[in-house]
Amino acid sequence: MGYCCSYYSMYGHVEKLAQEIKKGAESVEGIEAKIFQVAETLPEEVLGKMHAPPKTDAPIITPNELTEADGVLFGFPTRFGMMPAQFKAFLDSTGGLWRTQALAGKPAGFFYSTSAQGSGQETTALTAITQLVHHGMIFVPIGYSFGAGMFEMEQVKGGSPYGAGTYAGDGSRQPPELELAQAFHQGKYFAGFAKKLK
Repeated sequence: MGYCCSYYSMYGHVEKLAQEIKKGAESVEGIEAKIFQVAETLPEEVLGKMHAPPKTDAPIITPNELTEADGVLFGFPTRFGMMPAQFKAFLDSTGGLWRTQALAGKPAGFFYSTSAQGSGQETTALTAITQLVHHGMIFVPIGYSFGAGMFEMEQVKGGSPYGAGTYAGDGSRQPPELELAQAFHQGKYFAGFAKKLK
């Protein structure tokens, strides 16, 4: 069974979560997970002014990859409580899949990055659910299945019942072990659920 993890990451935080999600998914017997990134829409000149590092060598996703996957996890940073334009541009290109309902019944979920607490750890996923609904996809949140990690109060931790998350701060903060563990858990939980569904 194959799963797709598609992300947009300007500074690498979401990409790190995607790598852990892939590991978690592939810890489930019989699961193969592939990572894709969405195309960048900003010119190099603008990215340079934003001090964005070079993109990874993950292949650029096309709508066809979504139809070939048994399940899909989408990851992105927040822009004012919503997914960024780069990811929305990709989803806007899936109109042909929507018209034929090619993704209907396929499990999907989200993971994300925000700059700070109160910057959209839940609203970013919540506002993205409309994309799944129009495609007829099945939203698979992690709920509180991460256990005690969901109630951690001694350290700053991103994520929510909607999915794994991280806080990027000014960009210098990288996902700590607890956030990476939650991402691994989401990959494993999602792959297990989708495998049962299949």
